[in-house]
Amino acid sequence: MKNYIDIYCERLEPGLWAEPLNAVTNVAFFISAFFAYRLAKKENALNSQTRGLIILLCAIGLGSTMFHTMATPAAQRSDVLPIVLYQIFFIVFYALNVMRLNVFVTSVLFVVFLGSSAVMDQIPANILNGSAGYFPALIFLSGFALWQARHGKVEPKTLQYAALTFILSLIFRTMDMEICGIFPLGTHFLWHTLNGVVLYLTTRAYILNQEKKP
Repeated sequence: MKNYIDIYCERLEPGLWAEPLNAVTNVAFFISAFFAYRLAKKENALNSQTRGLIILLCAIGLGSTMFHTMATPAAQRSDVLPIVLYQIFFIVFYALNVMRLNVFVTSVLFVVFLGSSAVMDQIPANILNGSAGYFPALIFLSGFALWQARHGKVEPKTLQYAALTFILSLIFRTMDMEICGIFPLGTHFLWHTLNGVVLYLTTRAYILNQEKKP
């Protein structure tokens, strides 16, 4: 009887190392956290918000590693939760401390993001290989990228690069199960690698552009 979650091309059986490439490439998130921490320290920006984002980068790496080794429902939850929290915290922190929006408008963005994410999560996983749930994050990231470019912030194109990289990573996530017949390792490992870049760029944009506290 099957008692493990098998939703990636690389996994063919139960076991801690049934997805070696998917598991090992989670190091991208820890590398992202390391460089984000180093940048924040250099910029004297290790405040509670920045620390929270960096901690979540590590939690994403840890949760994803657990899921791609254990492949259990509990491990899947440990994979999903830090990703959701990072998205929420980044949107709220960026809106408040970079865009300088008031609490009401930020709350509206928060509700819109959660609502749209909940709607997209209802799309069956066999459509787009479960990637539809990330579309709201892509839309918000693209909107923030346009805002940052127009308002002449530090490194104004950083979020644009993040959005473009995120589109590419979503493509690789979506095609994973479709190419098993010709490439048994799949492409989910590229989702990890590219998302490490995406998360570093978004954290970098926040670190460099946040309102500096006296």
